[in-house]
Amino acid sequence: MDVHIDLTGTRGHRDAIYRQLRAAILDGRIRLGEALPPTRELAQRLAVSRTTVSAAYDRLTAEGFLTGRVGAGTFVTASATARPLPALVSGVRPLPEWDAVPAPPAPFAPAPEFDFRPGVPDLTRFPFDTWRRLVTQRLRAGQADLMTYGDPQGHPGLRTEIARHVGVSRDVRASAEQVVVTAGAQQTTDLVARVLLRPGDLAAVENPGYPPPRLVLSARGVRVAPVPVDAEGIVVGAIPAGTGLVYVTPSHQYPLGLAMSLERRLELLDWAERADAVLVEDDYDTEFRYTGRPLEPLHSLDSRGRVVYVGSFSKVLSPALRLGFLIAPPSLVPALVKARYLTDWHAPNVEQAALAAFMAEGGFARHVRRMRKVYRERHELLSASLASFADFLTPLPSSAGLHLSATAESDCGPLVRAARRHGVRLYSLGDFAVGERRHGLVFGYGAVAAERIGPGLARLRALADEGAA
Repeated sequence: MDVHIDLTGTRGHRDAIYRQLRAAILDGRIRLGEALPPTRELAQRLAVSRTTVSAAYDRLTAEGFLTGRVGAGTFVTASATARPLPALVSGVRPLPEWDAVPAPPAPFAPAPEFDFRPGVPDLTRFPFDTWRRLVTQRLRAGQADLMTYGDPQGHPGLRTEIARHVGVSRDVRASAEQVVVTAGAQQTTDLVARVLLRPGDLAAVENPGYPPPRLVLSARGVRVAPVPVDAEGIVVGAIPAGTGLVYVTPSHQYPLGLAMSLERRLELLDWAERADAVLVEDDYDTEFRYTGRPLEPLHSLDSRGRVVYVGSFSKVLSPALRLGFLIAPPSLVPALVKARYLTDWHAPNVEQAALAAFMAEGGFARHVRRMRKVYRERHELLSASLASFADFLTPLPSSAGLHLSATAESDCGPLVRAARRHGVRLYSLGDFAVGERRHGLVFGYGAVAAERIGPGLARLRALADEGAA
């Protein structure tokens, strides 16, 4: 291990080495059982005599901090205990808008006994063997270009496959040059806001809606207007004048699960043209549609270059990949690539190359078809099982995605909190609203096995009967 010792301005080198090593051990920076550098090596690095370093080591050994093993080296002993760092008091404060941003959620592992969180796929069915093979092949090939800095726009092969995928599956007609690989909807919203909006500008989001884009915009100093959603989608007439960007989930409204009607889509596109605004269309889980005809994305209906189309691999494969994409009008792409470069440069190269190969050889399409059957079964089972909650829940129509929602007459927050204490994880519709809260529950079925849906709902029903609702 490299150990930093500062002898600048010191005369007693032995004492300085002793004090700094002792402090590093007590602070836990050098851990119990770790080896210190050999005395000859440390002496050469510090430009002091070996005797000086040996004397410092001997003192630490005598005090019980170190022990020497013949032929092995000098190690920190178990008798040394780490001490906490002193609290640092600082007058440095972030901008006020960050005070309104909630803390990140706690890690999701270990999973609750009954996991009805929305937006989480079944990770037990991730194609581990295939993915391991694809990643290993790229590493064994010794492709040095994958181990250096990559293209901020994304791996060319992956951008080609994304353009082909959305063209075939969603009728989103775009070239690979219009694709920018991102980490998902949050980063896409941030990138688009960076190149289009200044602090104080106005953006709109659905209410209720997916919270992270709203928080991203607010943190950038953008004024955010929550716009109500009805049975046909976002209420276009309620979008405030002067809005420059609207974030929407038209194919499967998050969290209500409704689809925006064709009439409302056309109305929204007409509004965007008149208002000189951009629509960010998050098509986050449209691969999983179970009934009805596929819906035309806003992007496919857009003839005036007003839509930035957003997709993600988090819901289809795994959130841990942190891979998504946007498809933008050509006029925006250069600025978006520059913004991506300035934020975190590029997505991981090896994962991008592996995903490109997975898509090119048909593995991605097969995985989607396989998981569509799995999720359809859970969707139908959950829909039928919610009949037992008819006394206080009204399911909303939904034919796609990884979650169902149901409205209620009263606040479901107490029931949600009680359920979490008893191993049932789900959310209240109120968690996704700004201002006036809509009552109800959101049931995800991506992470809960079909045979666990019934027992999980039975436990929830029992809690409701006990008065938690």
